[in-house]
Amino acid sequence: MLFNSYAFLIFLPTVFVGYWFLNKKDLQWQNLFLLLASYIFYGWWDWRFLFLILFSTGVDYYIGWAIDRITDKKKRGRLLLVSLVVNLGLLFLFKYYNFFIESWISIWGALGIKVHPSTLNLILPVGISFYTFQTLSYTVDIYRRKIRPTKDFISFATFVAFFPQLVAGPIERASSLLPQLSKPRVFNFLQAQSGVKLMIWGLFKKVAVADSIAPYVNVVFNDWEYLPAPILLLGCILFAFQIYCDFSGYSDIAIGTARLLGIELMTNFRMPYFSRNISEFWHRWHISLSTWFRDYIYIPLGGSRVNKFRALRNIFVIFLLSGFWHGANWTFIIWGGIHACMYIPLFLLGQNRKHVNKDIAENSFLPVGRELLQILGTFFIVTFAWIFFRSENLQQAFGIIHILINPANYTRLVHDLFTVRPTELGFFYFDSFVIIATLLIIEWNFRKGDVCIGYKLNTAQAIGVICLTLIFGSFFSSQDFIYFQF
Repeated sequence: MLFNSYAFLIFLPTVFVGYWFLNKKDLQWQNLFLLLASYIFYGWWDWRFLFLILFSTGVDYYIGWAIDRITDKKKRGRLLLVSLVVNLGLLFLFKYYNFFIESWISIWGALGIKVHPSTLNLILPVGISFYTFQTLSYTVDIYRRKIRPTKDFISFATFVAFFPQLVAGPIERASSLLPQLSKPRVFNFLQAQSGVKLMIWGLFKKVAVADSIAPYVNVVFNDWEYLPAPILLLGCILFAFQIYCDFSGYSDIAIGTARLLGIELMTNFRMPYFSRNISEFWHRWHISLSTWFRDYIYIPLGGSRVNKFRALRNIFVIFLLSGFWHGANWTFIIWGGIHACMYIPLFLLGQNRKHVNKDIAENSFLPVGRELLQILGTFFIVTFAWIFFRSENLQQAFGIIHILINPANYTRLVHDLFTVRPTELGFFYFDSFVIIATLLIIEWNFRKGDVCIGYKLNTAQAIGVICLTLIFGSFFSSQDFIYFQF
């Protein structure tokens, strides 16, 4: 079920009424109602996916209890290993099995040896990467004695399947979400009001920005071989904003929906395209994933408190895993590798935390020249890496880059921008960049602090955002959220 669909327009008010008014006196019934609503929401794509999430929920619920009761370290370690094998095994089977088989066949083929493939035609369950990481954090935290297992299976199942963030995050920790599900929630008008405003802002980013430029991005990347460099360059820039507004728009709607239900989720984006280096970008982009990798992989490997060689190894591991988490394709691995290569010089120079928790242009309205160049440079690097992320394969990615880096391809810049394939592209760069400029102006004005823009909007501003969505929004060609495929 899409947030930007008529089905959700009926689903959410129904859940809201049932949640607050039909079950307001009984926490158990309230959680059960929320769990059933979450399963309906998830089963809307394919009811067969429900068996998988139920299985994963049951395994981690009982393993969590067993780990907590046992004192023998080896036995506790074996139980944790069972959880890891089950969860990562399912993720591997559905998401990565064919990738490894095909890569293995390609390696032998390069040596002149033919190997017959044995691949599986499996449907990738929506959101499996998100809820797998969420349940894994639960068992790992119990193993580390950071949390105690919950006795309430309904609360735990609701934690795993909580519908606002189930299929595309934020990836919540049990230490944050479970306590909220284990105590009575009382309707708070101001909390609900801020949730609605956040949903309005998220829908603006999704419907007015991401969906409106998606058709043009698709044309550029589908017909890249026949388009001149200026058009390809604009297409890459448009994709950078498409994926940001698509994914952060989902997160905003998810967080806002949760607030309607009296539940707080973590902030997942903080205006990443105002970052001054790659390190700051990763403190602002998909925060729930980057902090998950930090806490459950980077720090256990030793983090930066080891010798330089091992620290560099840990950085590469984190970024390559981040790329691989996104999908079973070499393009994602290279995408992660590019970010690693850009991060390492900052780490070696001790600049990787320079801009953390520091707002851009703190004491002025406009950035100084150096800050502006840093922002543009970081955006250029990120956009370059997005080429691999968006491309179907390495051939396409390197083909696009080959066209873009040839100066001769820009000799007819004005002609290409205004006359190439007008029937398909038209003046897409004009209306698309108008709405992108509007987005950046709004974000710049609300850039300070960690609080999301949606929380800061007053009523008049929220109405203005609604008007912008109605004017620029793409309502008749609703696009799936990009991160559903991950």
